[in-house]
Amino acid sequence: MSPQPQRRSGRPHRGGRPAPRKEGPRRPPYEDPARRVAVDVLRAVRERDAYANLVLPDLLRERKLTGRDAALATELTYGTCRAQGMLDEVLATCLDRPLIETDGAVLDCLRLGAYQLLRTRIPEHAAVDAMVNMARADAGTHVAGFVNAVLRKVSEKDEQTWLEQLAPDRDSDPIGNLALHTAHPRWIARSFAEALGDKGTELEAALKADDERPAVHLVARPGEISADELAAITGGDLAPYSPYGVHLPPGSGDPADSEPIREKLAAVQDEGSQLCAVALTRVPLEGTDERWLDLCAGPGGKAALLGALAGLSGAHVDAVEVAPHRARLVERATEGLPVTVHVADGREPELEPGYDRVLVDAPCSGLGALRRRPEARWRRKPSDVADLTKLQGELLASALELVRPGGVVAYVVCSPHLGETEGSVGNAARRAKAEIVDAREFFPGVPLLGDGPYVQLWPHRHGTDAMFCAVLRKP
Repeated sequence: MSPQPQRRSGRPHRGGRPAPRKEGPRRPPYEDPARRVAVDVLRAVRERDAYANLVLPDLLRERKLTGRDAALATELTYGTCRAQGMLDEVLATCLDRPLIETDGAVLDCLRLGAYQLLRTRIPEHAAVDAMVNMARADAGTHVAGFVNAVLRKVSEKDEQTWLEQLAPDRDSDPIGNLALHTAHPRWIARSFAEALGDKGTELEAALKADDERPAVHLVARPGEISADELAAITGGDLAPYSPYGVHLPPGSGDPADSEPIREKLAAVQDEGSQLCAVALTRVPLEGTDERWLDLCAGPGGKAALLGALAGLSGAHVDAVEVAPHRARLVERATEGLPVTVHVADGREPELEPGYDRVLVDAPCSGLGALRRRPEARWRRKPSDVADLTKLQGELLASALELVRPGGVVAYVVCSPHLGETEGSVGNAARRAKAEIVDAREFFPGVPLLGDGPYVQLWPHRHGTDAMFCAVLRKP
């Protein structure tokens, strides 16, 4: 058998295409613990639609990464996930074929390498060499030259220069320009613009806020511990708006390791979620106030807060969750509280009507929590919203059937998309002839809430997830 022809190192095979994978022994795995974790998380996200914020902590614990290695792995993982669309635009320019034809393991290394080159201070030679070695370990020696050549081409320009070359003109297409500059799909940038009524500086601020790592928010369990006590124990700061909230400082470590959370005196919960749950309990009622309902309770954060508040006022909460495994999470979160968990579909839960207060924390696109799920912006599609709004309308209709006359329903989604917010509420209210109550008065002290009657929170305005809350009263 004649020997294989040799190619000079660093030159891409066949016009930039890596040779097909070859079977046979490979070099020992490249030792770079932080980048190895980042690549493995990217692979899990790509291959099995995993959530980076769930996979990464497990890998850090499993591989005993701490300190600088853990910080680097976290920055590279979340940063690459958030910037994926922008990175792909740059990489596509450096390839001679569609990006989709690139081997998955190689693409993970290219994305991670491009992120280091464009958005970190890691020296060029260190970023390129590390990812060439990682690709060689994962996909074989034959891809090393290809990865090296592509990343060298990426490194010829900084991020700003690439964006000036690739982004649409800001005057003629402001949304498209900001979408690429802030690494968002155009349709998400457009939905933010529609909700804000702005295509300029505020839209830019809202999109940029999605690229900032959010602070960890804790909620103190009412009746068990005060926010002041929780802040003193954890070294955190009192939340600006929630009476039960605490913000942890950066670098506080895993909040699950703190004693208040282990003892179920507190839980991790975004301040916006706290505010929406508490708002339901602040709406004045005439008559009874003993039966509360959480119609979409999984995984149990709002149900636990409502349960604690119900316990202080003598009420009881029924919590409905359709997925058995999520219902078990609700049971664990509400243990010891006046909460009964039902495994049922919230659209037909077969519960006795007559509830005084009902929370509909409806399934949604999650566009308001893109900071916390960095890969979500590239996973969601515009077509998802249509299916979700249908479900949201059915859940709201069910809630308005189950609430008593004079009772109130709070509709909450973690999204600013107008179809999921004002659209879903307006349609349900018209069909049920329900009164839409101005929700702003139940968010005391919270600024920049607009003209009402709805409340839309924003990361760039309030430091919370982009939670939406509407309050309806049954006539």
